Amino acid sequence: MPSNLSGWKQKIAAFAGGLGAPGLLLISFLDSSVLTFPVINDLLLIELSIQHPARMPLYATMAALGSLLGCVLLFFLARKGGEAFFHAKAGNHAHAIRHWVEKNGFGGVLVAALLPPPTPFKFFVLAAGVFEVPIGSFASAIALARVFRYFGIGYLAVRYGADAMPYLFAHKLQISVLAIGLVTVSYALSRLLLRHKPQVSAKE
Repeated sequence: MPSNLSGWKQKIAAFAGGLGAPGLLLISFLDSSVLTFPVINDLLLIELSIQHPARMPLYATMAALGSLLGCVLLFFLARKGGEAFFHAKAGNHAHAIRHWVEKNGFGGVLVAALLPPPTPFKFFVLAAGVFEVPIGSFASAIALARVFRYFGIGYLAVRYGADAMPYLFAHKLQISVLAIGLVTVSYALSRLLLRHKPQVSAKE
């Protein structure tokens, strides 16, 4: 467990760790919303996946769902807080993040969610809420990014065991670029398919 966590956060993390899959849901929810637990959900996912490889899809799903719910909560808190709240939180990053989110919408949130630390991801969530990114687009982007992240981590845990986290830290940029590339291609293909809907005959 990272030593930079305060005592009460360490107690929450330890409690979550003892719950298994529900603990992953809890710690991911808290980390994505009102608190910060650096890499705790990743470490817990790796540990549980190593202990029970067959349950890895369940653990990854709980982590992704918890993170999605936490982001949605933060999204609505930001929407109620307004623009002044966002600028107070984001500081010098505010203008650039606002421009990115307003210009790119779904894609902007998706890319921000896939980028590794030290990307200030929560500021993008706040911006999405304040500047009224549609909730459907926002939730879809977060869900897609979190599925890629947590199923990828779970796969690495099953394959590499205790070396999964060092592998992630050593290759985080390459993994992020690959994930963004795959999602971009998938999104572009889906848009292309939706654009070419079959024509319905006037007689039907």
